[in-house]
Order: sequence, then C-alpha cells, then structure tokens
Amino acid sequence: MRRLWAAAALLLVAAVAPGWQWPQDTGFDPPPVPAGNAMSAAKVELGRRLFYDADLSSDGTLACSSCHEQRHGFADSVATRSGVGDHAGKRNAPGLANVAWLPRLTYADPGATSLEIQALTPLLGENPVEMGMKGQEAELARRLKADACYRRSFAGAFPDARITLPNIVAALAAFQRTMISSDAPYDRFRRGEAAALTGPQREGERLFRTSGCSSCHAGPHLTDAAYHRLGDPAPSDAGLVEQTGLEEDRGRFRTPSLRNVAITGPWWHDGTATSLEDAIRRHPVSLADRDIAALVAFLHGLTDERFRTDPRLARPDTACGKRL
Repeated sequence: MRRLWAAAALLLVAAVAPGWQWPQDTGFDPPPVPAGNAMSAAKVELGRRLFYDADLSSDGTLACSSCHEQRHGFADSVATRSGVGDHAGKRNAPGLANVAWLPRLTYADPGATSLEIQALTPLLGENPVEMGMKGQEAELARRLKADACYRRSFAGAFPDARITLPNIVAALAAFQRTMISSDAPYDRFRRGEAAALTGPQREGERLFRTSGCSSCHAGPHLTDAAYHRLGDPAPSDAGLVEQTGLEEDRGRFRTPSLRNVAITGPWWHDGTATSLEDAIRRHPVSLADRDIAALVAFLHGLTDERFRTDPRLARPDTACGKRL
C-alpha cells in the first residue's frame, strides 16, 4: 500500500474537482496534490469526520484529533502520547499547519512524502503502535460500512464509492490539506502591516533573521524540511538512522515548522523542552537573556488565532443532516 502511494506521490499537480477553490488570501501558491486524489468538498468533509472518529483505532479510544488538537495548532499538549493498549509513545505530535506544502511529514522517515503515505503510520504503524489497526483493515471497513452516513459520504467523495483503506487515507489527506495557517501577526507583518508585530516582536524577528534561526526555519512555512542534529543523540531515539541505516544520520531529525509554535508545546522531537526558552537554548548559538526574550516574543507572533478557532476545521456537529 505504501509503495502504491509513493508512486502516486511522484505525480503532483494542483488536482481539484470542479467547483473546488483554494483560498485566495493566503499569500501562498496552491499546494501540490497527488493526481489520483483531487480535492473536492465532499472528500474534505468526509476526511474531517474521519479525523475526529475514534473508530479508526483498534479499541475505539483514539482519533487523529486525540494527538492533533485544534486549540494547540493541531499538535498535542503532552510530550508523547500512548497508543492503544497503553503502548508507549515515541515522539511528540507536531502541529499540522500548512502540512500540504511540506515535502517531508515526520521527524525521521524520509519515505513519508505525502499526507496519504503519512496517514498509514498512525493507523498501521508498530514502532510505536498508535491506533493499532495493522491487520485489522477489514474490521475498519466493516465499522464504517455499518454507518449509513459513511456509506453516503464515501459514495459522494469517490467514483468507486468503496470504503477502503486507500479511500480513507485519501479523505484524511484532503482534509489536512485545508489546514492552512496564514493570518498570524507575522503574516500580516510580511504583507506590509508594520504594526501587526509589537516592538519586542519586531526585534525578535530581526534576531531570528540575523542569528541564523531562519536558515533552517526557512520560507513562508518556517522549515527547510531537512534533517539536522542538535546536540548528542539520545540513546532512546536514534532518529533518521533507523530508516536509512547510515551512521551519519544518527540523531538527525527534520526541522519542525514554527507556525503556531507558542501553542504547540511541549517542544522538541520528544517533547522534552518544556518552554520556548528551553527550546531556544538547545540550539548551538550564544544568545543573551534579552535576545532570547525577544525571540520568544516573536515566536508568539506566529500564532494564528483564526486557524485555531476556524469552525471548518473543528469536530463536526452533524453528518448527513444528523447530530453526531
């Protein structure tokens, strides 16, 4: 399954169904979309319901939203979250703002290059076990087929109308592509609204550019999506080497996006940084306390309140005209 999606991900276009429109006020070009998974309102709405449905986990206790909460910028509020059956978590759940544009989607798996591929990791993964559906794909389809509304929704979203794992992850990916954050004070500042950032935030923005932060937290999505090593590798998590087998990749992790970073804590790939100040001090750059305070002020200017409260991204109240 993963190989099929990897092949499909090579054919990236701005695929949309008739009537679909990307928002025009983001300042970003439309994101790449696999040719086999065109955007449509029906598919997005189906993916939204699936994202909040704990039936996607083996014991019915975890939904995607359990680890990706809107009020936290679709990140988690704990260092690592246990999977079904109390399987220990391994890494902190990152925020999902603007994931549609990111070429790499996890901390240390270079194969996770599309949202369709990435969705298979929490659903089927075994290191660690998260939603615990490996080997239970037929049961997942059976659960959803038992709901007449899901049957209607899949029929409206997909030409084959089938409730299958590929269609489930396609719908989840379509919904996540609508998680667009572009209205933080920093965004308005970049669009020419000088007063959008406070004086300390503007000083922090200057330091962010001049002290080297922006070399890795680069571009409009504030990540170069590359792998870096900061400090000595922790024995509990070898990082990228687990996938590549290359010793030089030990302790290397993908640069996280800083969008909404002030509300996505705790920080670091393992959630061990309990404050923004702590996270900044772990970087190999010498900064005075006043400079760290300015950087923290700037990072608060990356919070997009419209994103964290957008009802179109929230748990749906109804489906097929009935309350959930």
